[in-house]
Amino acid sequence: MFKFFLTDLKSGIVVFLVALPLCLGIALAQNAPLLSGLIGGVIGGIVIGGISGSRLSVSGPAAGLTSIVLNSVSELGTFELFLTAIVISGLFQILLAAIRAGSIAHYFPSAVIKGMLCAIGIILIIKQIPHLSGYDADTEGDEAFLQSDGENSFSAFTSTLSHIMPGSITIGLISLLLLYIWELKWFKSNAITNAIPPSLLVVCFAIIAALGFEQFIPQMAIRAEHFVNLPKFQNIGSLQNMLISPDFSGFLNPAVYEIAFVIALVASLETLLSLEAIDRLDPEDSQSPPNRELLAQGTGNTISGLLGGLPLTSVIVRSSVNVNSGAKTKVSAIIHGFLILISVLGFPWVLELIPLSALAAILIFTGFKLAQPKLFVSVYKKGFDQFIPFIITLGIMLFTDLLKGVTAGLIISVVYILRQNHRSPFKLIQEEINGTFHVFIKLSTHITFVNKGKFYEVFHSIPNSSIVYIDGGKAQFIDKDILELIEQFQHQAKRRNIIVHLEAIPINI
Repeated sequence: MFKFFLTDLKSGIVVFLVALPLCLGIALAQNAPLLSGLIGGVIGGIVIGGISGSRLSVSGPAAGLTSIVLNSVSELGTFELFLTAIVISGLFQILLAAIRAGSIAHYFPSAVIKGMLCAIGIILIIKQIPHLSGYDADTEGDEAFLQSDGENSFSAFTSTLSHIMPGSITIGLISLLLLYIWELKWFKSNAITNAIPPSLLVVCFAIIAALGFEQFIPQMAIRAEHFVNLPKFQNIGSLQNMLISPDFSGFLNPAVYEIAFVIALVASLETLLSLEAIDRLDPEDSQSPPNRELLAQGTGNTISGLLGGLPLTSVIVRSSVNVNSGAKTKVSAIIHGFLILISVLGFPWVLELIPLSALAAILIFTGFKLAQPKLFVSVYKKGFDQFIPFIITLGIMLFTDLLKGVTAGLIISVVYILRQNHRSPFKLIQEEINGTFHVFIKLSTHITFVNKGKFYEVFHSIPNSSIVYIDGGKAQFIDKDILELIEQFQHQAKRRNIIVHLEAIPINI
């Protein structure tokens, strides 16, 4: 795990720089104490990061839970009772892990996952452009279409035009340019420039530029509200006094259990969706164990509630930044959690020198990577049965939220599946020939994404150094999700010394 420590350290620093204002922004959007957001960030990194089986997933307070948090605190009457609901929701998630409910993650269609990732990319771009230009009326972590400042994602553009801050937009645009330049082939192949994390370079540039504007170009100076703003703690004792404990009388309140169940269900779904999406972004095609992730999330939420933190999920935004920063192991997520803790206790004044426009540039650049035009073209070429669920998921997410978008995409995918009037499983034959394990998989007439779970089980159960034959000669229809899964298995098989023979399977590698 520590073989890639320096690489993970660089990634952890970048994720920390992005996660810190998001933790604060989400706490603000959820009308919770700012310290609750920071506690959630620390636990999401250290506790969940330590238990999770995912290499690249990063957990923390989630913008997708904002409406649930607001309504729950209002219904229960106190934040202390809500913390009790978070503790119980964590226990519910641990129970879901015990009954192996995480396997539901295998049944999310590929088109829906791609639509979700693309929508997150577009939302990042839309939401961060105002921060890039110095208009920070909306909170940093607000991903909802209807914003906390009374506007929506698109009307905020009009307001942005009349609130452009010269210093902020200058730093933001130059930061974007630096991120783009650092992606060019020469910079990526050069040993010196490749060793410098582009996001860290941007932050250092932004701090120097902001100080320079204040000292030498007063008309470009950036106002205090456009910098990272942290809660102030005089010492450890004052921090301890600010911690909020759950109201344990809530264990006898039925309403607390109802809210806890809703939090556990929504948080688990968002986590499993994020996990599936991040595995697709993983350049090494790793497969994260979903039940272990539910165990990690449940443990994290239980501890977060006990310490006064917000509810947690695996978060696509932070995880995407982690992937784009070159993380190799989960050490990166753990480091980011420790950095949040150290920064709050040790050097908050340094972080408050960072302009929000620089962090917005990092998120916008991540958004462009998630929503590249070639993704639309790629999905469109696979047919309308893939493109329509993709575009429906994307559209609904832009105008509502993640769960509504994914639900709509799933419904459309099911409609396409129902048009295929017949489904049959594949035939599996396993035998040992001359000391070598042979696996024969003969596909039947119709194979859809509903069969993904079975394919996962079979592919992961095949011993190393086996020979696998996948025969699609009798198949009249093979879902694109299944073809992608077979293609992923063929890539992974090389590392496991497995020889794969394909017969009548439309895959070219």
